This record gives sequence, structure tokens and C-alpha cells, in this order.
Amino acid sequence: MSNNIKNKKKNYREVEELLAFHYQEIEGEEFYKYIFPNNQDEGEMSGDYSKPNAIYLYKDPKDEGTERKLRRRIMLNDTWEEDYRDFVEDNPMTLCSGLAYRGRINRLEYSQQMNALVFDLDAVGKNELINFFSRIGKKPGLRTLPQPTFIVMSGTGLHIYYVFKEPIALYPNIKLQMKQLKYDLTFKMWEYKATSQEKQIQYQSINQGFRMVGSRNDKYDLPVKAFKTGERVTLDYINSYADEEKNRVDINKRFRPTQYSLEEAEEKFPEWYERVIVQGDKRAKRWDIKRDLYDWWLRQSYKVKGGHRYFYLMCMAIYAVKCNIPKNEVREDMYKIFDELKEIEHSN
Repeated sequence: MSNNIKNKKKNYREVEELLAFHYQEIEGEEFYKYIFPNNQDEGEMSGDYSKPNAIYLYKDPKDEGTERKLRRRIMLNDTWEEDYRDFVEDNPMTLCSGLAYRGRINRLEYSQQMNALVFDLDAVGKNELINFFSRIGKKPGLRTLPQPTFIVMSGTGLHIYYVFKEPIALYPNIKLQMKQLKYDLTFKMWEYKATSQEKQIQYQSINQGFRMVGSRNDKYDLPVKAFKTGERVTLDYINSYADEEKNRVDINKRFRPTQYSLEEAEEKFPEWYERVIVQGDKRAKRWDIKRDLYDWWLRQSYKVKGGHRYFYLMCMAIYAVKCNIPKNEVREDMYKIFDELKEIEHSN
């Protein structure tokens, strides 16, 4: 974790100097134009989802002292220059993923395409960065990694961006495959005492939001800077670096194929067959689990480590659904526990 780095500002300067020696810095406004060149213009949005948009979160001073933590905003092409200055530049908390979404919600279920595959590498100093440099851009092998498009300094760690030449359409099964590919390369990228001073690898969703270039890390009061380290990439290029072939993405497998014929399903799952096929009831079936599971999970919060705070909250929401806990109760519990989790030492 970040507490492995004692003098964080000195470490930041050393990493910045090394990156600046090898690569050109890129400003935040241009950085996001490069990743999301096809965002819609203001007033252009409609029910036509052929042009999905990036969505980012930002802290608004007007919300100080309220329960509202961050605001959500669509990244529009023609207003981006002004919006960047107003909502992102020097803001103490802004987040954006590498995905574009249909509509106005930045959840994975609404994601339509992946413009960039992004990795988080925590607790990186000068020596770790030198080791990372020695592994990128070489032909696929045991410890080699693809050449990133950008490397972003997030505070005490790095965000590694691979921007695709053509955005990847996120069909249901492609999302699952992308997750496997990201996990494979995360394991390969994150090596304790080589590329990171943090022993515990942090695996993240493809929908993970990252501190935005041009904003500031509010924890260490350090600017988030980006360096152009390579060109746009293809999926085939990224696939070639996965250690296991089963973790590579096959864009032709957009949906998970059914494993059973209707006749087999009737025999194996008679209750489901009667409800869905015979009665035509296709509503999601509710879980019937006592709330003991949810209450038990609330008591586990003291075990959470820095890199797993949001994973804990995600599981909390899942258990709440399974146990049919009222939404208002879950929201109240989540805010209460989040205040506790914020005190846990973490890298970013």
C-alpha cells in the first residue's frame, strides 16, 4: 500500500522526472479527447445509441457538508474545453473509466464500448518504474507487457492506459471476457518488489473509474499527470500478451451459448421450465435468504484492507438484494460503513 512509500512527494518527483525524461507530457483536456474522440455534442443526445459517451464523476464544492459525494456528468465534445476547466482541472476528486455508455448512467450494465483498457499499479517508485520500462514493448513472453498508450501518475501509483484503435463493442459475453483478460494482465503486471512495493494485487472491474488527468490527488495534494508512451493498440496485440489462451477475448463470441435444449431444460430444471416456458413468467426470481447473511457481512467491515473497500461495498449490495433488504436501509448502512472504510490506509 501507499504507506510503503515513506516520502511520497519525493517519490512523486523522482517518478515524474524519469517519465518526463523518456516521454512527452500530455494535458488533461487533450488526453480525454484522444481517448473519446466521438462523444456527442450538446443537444445531440437522443434514443440513438450509435454514439455512446464517456461519463465522469466530480466533486462539487456546493455539496460540501451534504451526503452527496460526487456528481455525474456526460463528457460532450463541443463543451469539453469549458467543462474541463470548470469540473476537472485542479478538482480534488474526479473519476473516469475507459468505457463509453448509452444514456446517462456509468454502470457496467449500461456500458456500450471500451475505448481504453486501464490498469492500476500501486506503490511505484523510481526502481519499480525502471523495472516496468524493461518489460513493456517487447515481444510477448513470460514477464513482458504490451506498450501502453499512456502512463498516468495518480499520486503514489500509476494508471496504465491501452487506448484501442477501434473501440471494443461490449456485448454481454465480451464484458466477461474482457474481465478475464484484465485479470490475467494485472497478475502479470503487478509483481511485488519488482514493479510494485505493494504485495497484495488489486484486481479491478473493467468499469473502474480512475483519477482524471489534470485533477489533484486530494489525499497527498499531488497533481495527476499523463505521459504519452505509445500509440493506439489493437485487441489482437493485447490478447497476445495474455499468459493463458483461455483469458484472451474472442469478439465473435458475443453471447454465452445456451448449454441445453428446451427438452433437456425441461428435464433438468422443471420448476424453471414451468414458470418461464409454460407460464411465460420471465421476471427475475427473488432470492429467499434470511437477513442473517447481510447482518454477518456488516460485521466483517473491520477485516477490509485498503484495496478492497469498494469490493466490500459491492458485496454488501449483492447480499442486500439476496436478502431483500429495503433500499433505504442499505443506503443508510452503506454511508455509515463508508465513513469507517475511508479511514483505512490505501494507495489512491
